Amino acid sequence: MISTNDFNTLHREAVVVDGHCDTVHLFLGNKEPYSFGEKNDVGHIDLPRLREGGVDVQFFAVYIEPEFKPYGALRRTLTLIEYFWREMEKCRDSVTVVQSTGDLESALLEKKLAVLLSMEGGEPLEDLDVLHVLYRLGLRSVGLTWNQRNMLADGVGVGQAAGGLTHLGQDMVREMNKLGMIVDAAHLAPRGFYDLLDAASAPFVVTHANAKAVCDHRRNLDDDQLRALQEQGGVVGLTYYPPFVHRSGLASLDDLLDHFCHIAEHIGTDVLALGSDFDGIPESVRGLDDVSLLPNLTEGLLKRGFSSSEIKNILGGNFLRVLRTVLK
Repeated sequence: MISTNDFNTLHREAVVVDGHCDTVHLFLGNKEPYSFGEKNDVGHIDLPRLREGGVDVQFFAVYIEPEFKPYGALRRTLTLIEYFWREMEKCRDSVTVVQSTGDLESALLEKKLAVLLSMEGGEPLEDLDVLHVLYRLGLRSVGLTWNQRNMLADGVGVGQAAGGLTHLGQDMVREMNKLGMIVDAAHLAPRGFYDLLDAASAPFVVTHANAKAVCDHRRNLDDDQLRALQEQGGVVGLTYYPPFVHRSGLASLDDLLDHFCHIAEHIGTDVLALGSDFDGIPESVRGLDDVSLLPNLTEGLLKRGFSSSEIKNILGGNFLRVLRTVLK
């Protein structure tokens, strides 16, 4: 029998990393009032709830809505980055925006929330100079595509006609590797995923996706992709969005745990990580309704037979390995 103290202690001891959320859009306050530093009635994430959930490292994605693509993408990106920095500066005593491995280690040592600025979709990246400008503004992780085609590659939404990385996409990946930026293959069409294996000189990640063998959705990864990801040292952040978890579109925490178990059994535990997609999804799996309930996942992993060391790596250790390898 597993006691409450067992999984709560394990959860507190782990360094917890979440590879993807879309909370930056709440910072604009366009629909409802929101303050990151206070507990809110809207959204899945804020600083108090991250603390309740035991999260130590949180990726914050800049997502460019379709109405701003392609010609307004860079302007929208800059606006979102500005609001990101405004909100983080209000919480500077509790938050460190990570721009180097030194920042990461300092935040963990000082028990501050380590925050990484990421971008979901490469539409703003018209050339390498733009990448360098965004790097100077704090960007440290880039998802090459959303679902559509852009100048770097094709997303999964393009369908069977989807191609791979363009020449610019390959150049962008190589430059990101030089700068020490995380390359994210979430939403990338399969041909682009395999092109990325050839183009990348550092481990890349898939920040939010699940196992296609458990739920056959275009956004999920098949076992060959998961194995290739594991062999090059990357991770997949399993996401809590019900349509990616169960074919019915309704899902519980147990259904999500099926994905962890499948990947652990067929690929290994060293590729497993977390990628909630909180605040980018209209609903989450039952039992993980917001980030404060994350200890429920630790309890579930224990009940499914994962060891303490495996759980610590799943909750954050595996993602930390990638960050410490890639960031400068």
